[in-house]
Amino acid sequence: MENEEYGSIIGNPNAPYINSLASGGALATQYYAVSHPSLPNYLALVGGSTFGHTDDCSPGPGCSVVGPSLVDELVRAGISWKGYMENLPSPCAQADAGPYAVRHNPFVYFTNVVAHWCSNVVPATQLQADIAAGRLPTFAWLTPNLCNDMHDCSVKTGDSYLAGVVPQILGALGGNGALFLVWDEGTTNLAGGGRVTMVAAGPSVKKGYRSPVRYDHYSLLRTIEDAWALPRLGSSASAPALTDLFSGG
Repeated sequence: MENEEYGSIIGNPNAPYINSLASGGALATQYYAVSHPSLPNYLALVGGSTFGHTDDCSPGPGCSVVGPSLVDELVRAGISWKGYMENLPSPCAQADAGPYAVRHNPFVYFTNVVAHWCSNVVPATQLQADIAAGRLPTFAWLTPNLCNDMHDCSVKTGDSYLAGVVPQILGALGGNGALFLVWDEGTTNLAGGGRVTMVAAGPSVKKGYRSPVRYDHYSLLRTIEDAWALPRLGSSASAPALTDLFSGG
């Protein structure tokens, strides 16, 4: 999700679904984005670094990443994955198109993904089909379009979107799955990118838990890597994992 501080989501009556998800799951109350604007945060989430990017450049010379990403680690470990992008016009589309914003699709910035795995970066319409067919991959990433992610439209609009799609995902997680709902950046410069909302839900997530631990996007990446004993990319190696949000943590 996009561009909202923690305080504009948690406790906001225009976000009843998100707040119910947070009440029934685990909420990281001190979770921070790492930079501004959008792109550096998306790269941090899947690459462990902002790679020196400080703007929302489109993929191409001077705005791509040659190094490994979470995708390389997942493929090497034989773990299935897909990136679902709402309104994606074509596989690995590398330019804005209507409500599709390429800066919100981190996978197409990694040259290895573009070279080998574009077929795994798909329109979000495939998500429902994959769930219905029992083909949800082990790791799934979902980016809403510019309206549903709250970037161009209201908190209420984004909340309604999530109320429609999140229950479907939760129903397909299985006994050990987890869903993470997170915003890319806030509207302040706290910790570099603002204090944002991060909610975890799923069978193994603590119910009604609020974590006081300071986390950021590198923490979320480390949590994903640790779940499958993957190598830690960049700054995820020194970031705390979200262990206290889970039963036994």
